[in-house]
Amino acid sequence: MQIVLFQPQIPQNTGNIVRTCAATGSSLLLVRPLGFSTKDRWLKRAGLDYWTDVQIEEIDDLPAYLEQTNFPFFFFSSKSSIPYTETSYPEDALLIFGSETHGLAPIFWERWKDRFYTIPMAAGQRCLNLANSAAIVLYEALRQTNFRTLSTD
Repeated sequence: MQIVLFQPQIPQNTGNIVRTCAATGSSLLLVRPLGFSTKDRWLKRAGLDYWTDVQIEEIDDLPAYLEQTNFPFFFFSSKSSIPYTETSYPEDALLIFGSETHGLAPIFWERWKDRFYTIPMAAGQRCLNLANSAAIVLYEALRQTNFRTLSTD
C-alpha cells in the first residue's frame, strides 16, 4: 500500500503518517508544495526514528503521476458520500488524501469523481485529522487483504 498526501501542511500529521507507514510496511508519496520542510525538527520528532524505515518519494504533479500509473488509486474526502468500506483495495493501492487546509483540488473531482470515498462522521462535523484518516483507511485496506504484508508475531 502507498499513502499519498496532496500538499500536506502540518508536519506533525506527516510525521505520524510516517510512523503508521513504518508499522504497516507502506510507502509514502508527498505531493509538493509542502507546508513545511522535510528537514523540520517537528516533522522528525513526530515520526521519531521511523523515517529510515519508510520509502518516501516527493513529486510535483499528482494528476500526471496518476495518468501514468498502473496502480489502482482511491481518493478520500469528507465531501464524498460513499463510505470507504464500500470498495475493495488491492495490495498495490494508492490511498490519496488532501491537504489539511484545502483538501483535494477540483481537478481530481473532475477527472476521477467515481474514485472518491469518505469516512462517515457525526452530522455537522467538518473532517477528521489527516493522520487519523490515513490510519483508518490504511488498516481497512490491509484488513481486506488479510494483513498478508504484515507479520503477526
